[in-house]
Amino acid sequence: MEKYESKQQQIHHPAERIFPLLSRLDMLTPALQDKVEEWYADEDSCSFKVKGFTVKLRIDERVAPKHVKIVGDEGGVPVDFAFWIQLHEVSPSDTRIRMVLHAELNMMMRMMIGGKIQKGLDQAVEGLAAALNRF
Repeated sequence: MEKYESKQQQIHHPAERIFPLLSRLDMLTPALQDKVEEWYADEDSCSFKVKGFTVKLRIDERVAPKHVKIVGDEGGVPVDFAFWIQLHEVSPSDTRIRMVLHAELNMMMRMMIGGKIQKGLDQAVEGLAAALNRF
């Protein structure tokens, strides 16, 4: 499995305040429903279409207030993967957030999309941190 790690971003809130927002996929609805097609989410799972491709995700593990592990759900993404949203509280007004993705990619896929995955993770964590700082 290949491992991709985003840059760390700072959030100016304690981890206990942030974790409840990250540990429910339905909390992403306001941020994502206008950016993807056929968005559906409940507390533990979500599905949506991107460029005609259906993606199904579910939360596999929650460790409050440290991390949330998300995996592909059955019938969704054809690649075996898991990603973690990790929180590390430095102080009550300084929590660091990072995303880590483990994906089973063959050599051709790594060469074609490896750099795009890294860029996407960095953009995603930047956007998530910005949204959480406004909360």
